[in-house]
Amino acid sequence: MPNLSISSEQVCYLIVKTREFDAQDVNTDPGDSSNPSDDKMISVLEDHADNPVVQEVQAFIDALSDDEQADLIALMQLGRGDRDIDEWEALHNEAVREYVDRTAAYLLGQPLVSDYLEEGLAQFGFSCAEFESDHL
Repeated sequence: MPNLSISSEQVCYLIVKTREFDAQDVNTDPGDSSNPSDDKMISVLEDHADNPVVQEVQAFIDALSDDEQADLIALMQLGRGDRDIDEWEALHNEAVREYVDRTAAYLLGQPLVSDYLEEGLAQFGFSCAEFESDHL
């Protein structure tokens, strides 16, 4: 079994945060200047340029080492079924070469990224169930 540079807790935290991002919808009324309470606070579910979830995910990922960022990308691709766990080193090395300089943007641009990260982590024998129950 290959070793991960990133902890399972860090991956689980990112899974929770990317689920918050995935739950948001496109900005339906970009010119709206009314009071949020008048709109029944619907804007909190919309994706805006200054989205605090995106900013939080980017800051979290930017604080990781290159190896930890590569692990995130490789976990996502492993969970998506791009390769098998036996090819972990190749996945990790490709992630370092191709994606580390834009990890947050790459991951946030992947539909179902939280599901893929969770599946990739499961292939290493980790689960986020306990983490999610403690942090939600």
